[in-house]
Amino acid sequence: MILRTALVQQSGDGDRATLWARTEDGIREAAEGGARLVLLQELHPGPYFCQQEDPALFDEAEPIPGPSSERLGALAARYKLVIVGSLFERRAPGLYHNTAVVFENDGRLIGRYRKMHIPDDPGFYEKFYFTPGDLGFTPIDTSVGRLGVLVCWDQWYPEAARLMALAGADMLLYPTAIGWDPRDPQTEQLRQREAWELVQRGHAVANGLPVLCCNRCGFEPDPTDATCGIQFWGTSFACGPQGEWLARAGTDPAVLFAEIDCQRSETVRRIWPFLRDRRVDAYTDLTRRYRD
Repeated sequence: MILRTALVQQSGDGDRATLWARTEDGIREAAEGGARLVLLQELHPGPYFCQQEDPALFDEAEPIPGPSSERLGALAARYKLVIVGSLFERRAPGLYHNTAVVFENDGRLIGRYRKMHIPDDPGFYEKFYFTPGDLGFTPIDTSVGRLGVLVCWDQWYPEAARLMALAGADMLLYPTAIGWDPRDPQTEQLRQREAWELVQRGHAVANGLPVLCCNRCGFEPDPTDATCGIQFWGTSFACGPQGEWLARAGTDPAVLFAEIDCQRSETVRRIWPFLRDRRVDAYTDLTRRYRD
């Protein structure tokens, strides 16, 4: 079976109403283009607010189910799409998560994943806002397959991708918000982006699974002027189970379509049986922080 997918890459400049309008336009374009699965970028309903530590910004969080999840569910039902979105979840007073949500093509909320790896770097102060996830690495069953949904910083960790694969995921999906410091030299910027592509293509190869990554694009200033802001580099992509490019976006807003051959993982795993040859008896040290 060939699954047509779409990644909605958009810029984060503007207010929430503007960004929601862009999201809805992208979802409509995806449906009109024949997609059955749509992946949105990390925290798509608003600007990337983690460039500063401001307690007032917790007011942007919502419960799930809540207004934003209901809005995405209505779009999934209207266009008969499986949609993977990304929301700032208010779980309880003082307890918040960076949460991916999955909607079936009839509008039902059928699963969620709470981001497990939380960064804390200049311009990416996510530990101030987000509690590490506690739902584990569990794929979500949908009408288009078992989706191994992870979020942004998770994409650097082979353990996360492998655990999703071992739990039976048919593909890996990464809503993402990553960019560079505009002050960095171009050579460093290119190294960072190539490393980002390379590590995720490595997850595809090591696990014999297709990977879809949807990233923000455009420049977002630091509201505090403490840094030079972030230039989100876009370049959302899809690759197959041997890391082969299926589709790549540029640096501007776009709806990127990719065709996923749902039988190819079976074929690839027969010739590259990495799961068969794993030495599970010798991996106990993986549960240690570091082997002194």
